[in-house]
Amino acid sequence: MLARGWDAVDVVFVSGDAYVDHPSFAAAILHRSLEAAGFRVGVVSQPPWQTCEPWREFGRPRLFFAVSAGNMDSLINHYTANKKVRNDDAYSPGGRIGLRPDRATLVYCQRAREAFPGVPVIAGGVEASLRRLAHYDYWSDTVKRSIVLDSKADLVCYGMGEKTIVEVARRLAAGGTVKELRDLRGVTYALGAKESEALASRERERPEASHLVPPPVAHAPGSPVEFLPSYEAVRADKLAFAEATRVIHTNTNPFNAATLVQFHDRQAVVQTPPALPLSQEEMDAAYDLPFTRRPHPSYTEPVPAHEMIKDSVTIMRGCFGGCTFCSITAHQGRIIQSRSQESIMKEVEKLAADPEFKGHVSDVGGATANMYRMRCTRPDVEAKCKRLSCVHPGICKLLGTDHGPTVELLRKVREVPGIKKVSVSSGIRMDLAQLSPEYVRELAEHHTGGRLKVAPEHASPTVLELMKKPSIDNFDVFAEQFVAASAAAGKPKQQIVPYFIAGHPGSDLGEMIELALYLKRTGYRPDQVQDFIPAPFDIATALYYTGIDPFTKKEVHVSRGLKDRKMQRALMQFFKPENYFTVREALIEAGRADLIGGCDGLIPAHPPKEAIEAKRRQANEAFKGDHYHTVANPAKGEPPGERGAEPPKPTGYRPGRKTQQRRPGKKSGGPKA
Repeated sequence: MLARGWDAVDVVFVSGDAYVDHPSFAAAILHRSLEAAGFRVGVVSQPPWQTCEPWREFGRPRLFFAVSAGNMDSLINHYTANKKVRNDDAYSPGGRIGLRPDRATLVYCQRAREAFPGVPVIAGGVEASLRRLAHYDYWSDTVKRSIVLDSKADLVCYGMGEKTIVEVARRLAAGGTVKELRDLRGVTYALGAKESEALASRERERPEASHLVPPPVAHAPGSPVEFLPSYEAVRADKLAFAEATRVIHTNTNPFNAATLVQFHDRQAVVQTPPALPLSQEEMDAAYDLPFTRRPHPSYTEPVPAHEMIKDSVTIMRGCFGGCTFCSITAHQGRIIQSRSQESIMKEVEKLAADPEFKGHVSDVGGATANMYRMRCTRPDVEAKCKRLSCVHPGICKLLGTDHGPTVELLRKVREVPGIKKVSVSSGIRMDLAQLSPEYVRELAEHHTGGRLKVAPEHASPTVLELMKKPSIDNFDVFAEQFVAASAAAGKPKQQIVPYFIAGHPGSDLGEMIELALYLKRTGYRPDQVQDFIPAPFDIATALYYTGIDPFTKKEVHVSRGLKDRKMQRALMQFFKPENYFTVREALIEAGRADLIGGCDGLIPAHPPKEAIEAKRRQANEAFKGDHYHTVANPAKGEPPGERGAEPPKPTGYRPGRKTQQRRPGKKSGGPKA
């Protein structure tokens, strides 16, 4: 501020992430967009939240506080699917944990109001987007209210917010009030008591049959209005929760979405339709801003997320895949928004000229790798379409699927002086990729570093249908194409690494055994297991919480217990000795003991030595410090248990040892017959 001659700032941006001036970080692209529009912005990154003093660092902001938990929901950032604290935070210097609170949006909004009462507080980011209406919270196992009410934010901006945040700043700078921002797209807000009561009266007066076409309301111009089941209803009735999920997700197309109203007791929360997709010119303007592509110079440790994406280039936004377990559609939208080739090349050339650049572009992609410039070929139909996926259950005949622009772009990027290698690390939509043999050849020959990661997610038709993913046969076809293309390119050792999810709704032990058999038959051995995490707002989360498909209202199997989830993880890696006993238990429980032993079995009939050793180590770890003795193995030179006591003699099965049996009438240790 001093160096720029500022006596005050217009906006104080508070973020749960370390500040990295790279367009992949929300705080950077929003801050730069405000700055380009002429506003003075101060950024407070990962502030100590125990007091409000960090919120006073820049003085009283002239317009508003902008609050975001960061690039991730704070609870997903902090905890694993088993609700254990993660060991690191990719968005913090040195990967250190504990630099942001749980439910960061709520805490940051509270501190902003405490620091300067009366200053508008505008919340946004992924956490706010996914919690903007009543939602299931996995970590507390409860249905939570809209974050608008719990944070007491004046306004919540959901989705990608460059246009929205600049428009908010312009209107407030012109003397407008927060209440006058309600006509903006992509916002959620709470009505006052009198407004809520007036709206409730109008809702009570309408005929019950008119649920989908309620009377217009004065505060939601330009769009129809739909009333969601109330917070109290979705908390008490899982069928009501499923119905709310259905209505919310059928109103994600910005061209035909309704304004949604959900009562929380006597107070109404209103969500306006999603923001319109950015044009190519608007995308270019956002990504052409003068980013340094580096963390703030005050950091003495690297930020892991920056290390991973610092040499990547974003070419598009959005995804029309509609996978039920993915939050991209809820945040970025399903309509693809692409940058121009000229804008992308300008960024690549700037990257290549950087003295610290090593010549390897780590990724050219976005939410997906191969949807660049793909869009519905009939805008008139797109404006009316309510499909949640353009590629499920089959690829829509109106969808433009030309990979030509992507292939041309990749070739041009490779030709830039200083570029030695261009990788494609974003997720590849395999059902689209196999429509273009040319794209698969380019991928295999030039853009794969030995291993190509793809995500078929499961092998069970039942689970894949609930995920809105194509059949496993689709993956097999793509794998054959890629292997053939790799061989033709003189790279026969290149491999496909498939990713699968354990514990997804619809997946029971039988479904996971089906996946395990597929893995054994094809020879794939996953290095990692992805556990399903019920992220707020996702359709799969509604499946998990309610056990009901929101669209068919049919019951769905859900694995909630830790034991069942552990079994599913182990089945995906049945080949690991340390998983032997868990896999054996799962097979017996599922009635598939026929898969224990034999050529067709998943595991051998007898536990391998490594499985015994792993079980012993796990026992030691489980009881460490809680008992006088630990299980020891003197044969391996391991010391006796704690307090110097001799380890107890084993009484159970030990490999390679025949247990002496007593003879009738003889005492233990007596002379042999």
